[in-house]
Amino acid sequence: MLVVSGPPGAGRTTLAHALATALTRPLACRDELKERLVAAGASPADQLDPLANEAFFRTLGEEPAAGHSPVAEAAFQDRFWRPGLAPLADLAAIRAVRCVVDAAVARTRITDRAASDPRRAARADAELPDRVARGERPIQPGAPIALDVPSLVVDSTRGWIPGLPEIVSFARLV
Repeated sequence: MLVVSGPPGAGRTTLAHALATALTRPLACRDELKERLVAAGASPADQLDPLANEAFFRTLGEEPAAGHSPVAEAAFQDRFWRPGLAPLADLAAIRAVRCVVDAAVARTRITDRAASDPRRAARADAELPDRVARGERPIQPGAPIALDVPSLVVDSTRGWIPGLPEIVSFARLV
């Protein structure tokens, strides 16, 4: 299983899609699950996190049992996500890719996508730049996942460094 994480605006979803395509693996994006729940008329977006998390980790648990090694994408802050990921390490080998980005670039990306993509309402992106400016929400989230797994840091400020071929090579070892 390849876990792709990082703060808002770091390009983790874009990278996860590119990796799933390059590796021909199934993809599970936690926020995209939440968007589908909102589109299906589920509860208000701000109350869907537990439902989205449950569906996300259930999906990740089912993939190895079906013989798949998925690409899993979410913010994956340690204190919130390790409890869901740690049991999966018994089912599949895990590698982690952590996206990092310049905070100013992240703010611009968040603002641009909130204005251009109505699905982003499920993620409350419209409020995020104001919350960041007021100091209520840092761009860089808490600590990365503290699992003893091979990890790679990808700077997405200006493209991907290292590049996609190197990231794919790292991911193929799962």
